[in-house]
Amino acid sequence: MKRQYYLTLIALFLCLPVFTGCKGKKSESKTEEKQETVQNVKKAADIAVGNETAQLLKDLKESGDYVNSKAYPSLIKASIVKENIGKNILIVDLRSSKQFSDGHIKGAVNKKFEELPSYFETGIKPFEFEKIIMVSDDGQLSSYTTCLLRLMGYGNVYSMRWGMSAWNEKYAKEGWLSGVSGKYEEKLENQVNERPTALGMPDLRTNLSTGAEIGTARFKKVFEEGTSNVLITADEVFSNPQKYYIINLERKDKYEDGHIPGSVRYKPEGTLGYVDEMASIPADKPVVVYCGTGHNSGFATAYLRLFGYDAHTLKYGNNGFMHERMIKERTLLSWLPFGSEEVNNFEVVK
Repeated sequence: MKRQYYLTLIALFLCLPVFTGCKGKKSESKTEEKQETVQNVKKAADIAVGNETAQLLKDLKESGDYVNSKAYPSLIKASIVKENIGKNILIVDLRSSKQFSDGHIKGAVNKKFEELPSYFETGIKPFEFEKIIMVSDDGQLSSYTTCLLRLMGYGNVYSMRWGMSAWNEKYAKEGWLSGVSGKYEEKLENQVNERPTALGMPDLRTNLSTGAEIGTARFKKVFEEGTSNVLITADEVFSNPQKYYIINLERKDKYEDGHIPGSVRYKPEGTLGYVDEMASIPADKPVVVYCGTGHNSGFATAYLRLFGYDAHTLKYGNNGFMHERMIKERTLLSWLPFGSEEVNNFEVVK
């Protein structure tokens, strides 16, 4: 139903200026389908979605609808990366030049986030590689980056899960093992918070006409903005949760077991790319997205930023504020708490 609604919505906004000239296929003349179409059009008319937003949504949908495909989210284990060193892969390390020179995966290249569009265009021939693997400190910024590159059409890009923390104990001690915490377990709530009325999505204002052109402009803008404020900490969020619109990107049972006060649950699938879902996310307030590990939320944050939302991903996800509880309920709720079992002892080079 959501897919049918999505198509109805796009057709409405693309054809609105010349509504009488918008023609479609003949209906199946089923009463229920006619009623559903009328209801969808009525709902669409109440949601403010600009033509540029509709064009970009349509273009991404027609280009494979990555965020609703089986390839999403594109994560790869450190052990698989290790097995493929020396083969037809490219490892792109997104950390600072100092971190890179202090130690990195053999064969990796060090690139700044802002450099990636030009690097993929002129620095390499991306599709000559079987896999291009993004690596960051904790795996969240590489997830964010991977989503953007996948949306740009680079279908062989992956993010290494847990980042360098999974590669070697040295990095785990500096990263995930020091970041996990149960600090705010007693401040969680169980009540279900309803999402606000779906009013609209941000205006993109590129002054371009086609989805491809609008996408190119938006990708350029997002890469120019960098990653300095993509991540947000649990301390920042719990100190004033009312300041943010908080999205819980987890299963229903995990959400109901305990979540950040005020957070609203959105389904991990069937949210991104669907206007009726995204239009309920406020465009005039900072948005915090979180999941169990921060990887999925990194992907989702990239998509929301592409569409103009002031979105941020919670560093370490649930691991950053209810880690002990995740360990206790690992079997019951299939949590993925970070621990020493996720850490390898692979070598690095300088």
